[in-house]
Amino acid sequence: MNVPGTEAGRAGIGPRIGLAGFFLEANRFAPVTTAAHFAASLDVAGAALLAELRAATPRLLPDTQGFAAAMDAAGVWTPVPLRMALTYPGGPVEQPWFEAFVDDVRARTVAAGALDGVFVCLHGAALATAEDDPDARFLEALRQAVGPRVPIVAVLDLHTNVSPRMCAALSGFVAYRTNPHVDLRERGVQAAGLMRTMLSEGAGEVVLEKLPFLPASTDQLIAPGTPYHALVEAAQGRVDGARGGPVLDVSLCGGFPLADCARCGFSVVVTARAGQRERAARVAREVAAEVWARRHDFLTALTPLDAAVAAAVATGRQPDAPRLILADVADNPGGGGGGNTVALLRALRDAGARGVLLGLFCDAALAQEAGRHGVGSRFAAQFNRGQAEDDPFAPPLLCSARVLGLGDGRFVGRKGLLRGVAQAMGPSALLDLGGVQVAVISQRQQLLDPAQLEALRVDLAPVRTLVVKSRGHFRAAFDDFAPPERILEVDGPGLTSPRLASLPLRRLPRPIFPLDDGVVWPPARE
Repeated sequence: MNVPGTEAGRAGIGPRIGLAGFFLEANRFAPVTTAAHFAASLDVAGAALLAELRAATPRLLPDTQGFAAAMDAAGVWTPVPLRMALTYPGGPVEQPWFEAFVDDVRARTVAAGALDGVFVCLHGAALATAEDDPDARFLEALRQAVGPRVPIVAVLDLHTNVSPRMCAALSGFVAYRTNPHVDLRERGVQAAGLMRTMLSEGAGEVVLEKLPFLPASTDQLIAPGTPYHALVEAAQGRVDGARGGPVLDVSLCGGFPLADCARCGFSVVVTARAGQRERAARVAREVAAEVWARRHDFLTALTPLDAAVAAAVATGRQPDAPRLILADVADNPGGGGGGNTVALLRALRDAGARGVLLGLFCDAALAQEAGRHGVGSRFAAQFNRGQAEDDPFAPPLLCSARVLGLGDGRFVGRKGLLRGVAQAMGPSALLDLGGVQVAVISQRQQLLDPAQLEALRVDLAPVRTLVVKSRGHFRAAFDDFAPPERILEVDGPGLTSPRLASLPLRRLPRPIFPLDDGVVWPPARE
């Protein structure tokens, strides 16, 4: 076990801060996430992690970049790279890989010697094939390695499914405040401020208040005028740490329902200074009451598929009308979807829609076939080759297609969640199906940055309707394409459907609103 670091600053190296990460949003119903998925995304340790941290265009998420920049600005410090494994949302991670990962992180932390603190990049909604709270296991391994007094500060996605075990292992908890998530760097900067405070005052207190409330992903938009935005703003009014008060952060986490586990549900998490647990608990309960009072305001409606298609057809025929975005929210790779359902694509083609661009369709075999034919060629494009004809989500679809563009799929994000982050989509192709164009990629991901389309030299100017396989992050990236009232969330088939009552959810804490009637909070016994 490590002991708290001594005054390392006297040696001119400043506090020694470990850097670790485990980032997976797990959909219970999606295919298992494997070691190969992490290797293809990001799994680096030691010197390789430090190299990523200092790269011009790192693959690390902006929260880690922001933390490092703020620590640099505040004075001398020594980053101690442990290990960060990040991958795209998918199914539960295979248990043997996860066990080996946790053991490796624990061993690296012990071998690092005395640490003064640990920064953690964490999504917080992971599952493993044999356990439902791997995030807590990961954090507990770090806590065991460094001991009870060393500050461990984490930045988490606001879709984290928070558990008491996770909070018990942490000294500071900071969740994103935006959705679409555009504040990761800012939250990393905030985490650095908490770390500096705790290095001088001692590890903080993290308190959780859980609500029996499960908002669907499409009900968690944070924009002016939405209930979530108002609640976040009000919660920040209770943070008084900058004025010397006890409350350092209040995080409102809507959670990720598709994990279908006991830790699902809306979480209010308060971080307070050392010794201020009672005050943190009081604030958490008061904020939770405000959320509960507005729970009915979170319920929104989806647009039926036929109505969405009709809107696209009309938009193609009206060149002076505002442009349109159709969000295929039930097939969001950002929530574990395959990015390859064809119901909306088929319906748009059958209806004769014009001026439509769909992105991104994940089909590595099709992208590679397009590459063999070359730009300008026409061929019989088989979407979802090898899938069963009766597949409920992604059956085969045969179309005559012309290849408009090809690329290797490499890009650096410039807007929203991936701003400044180097990413890759694998071999990619832009296909014209006649009225409908499709951007086909090899590595599954949602459309959340215009740089993804620019990698295929897509011209958005003539596009009248943009179809996005994404739940909401596209809103920050394509805010200049269509006004908010011209964004329709389509009720289609897929692994990420927001219609929670239609899903085989079995492990949620029950009763829970809005799936159950008569849900009471706080429980009568309290």
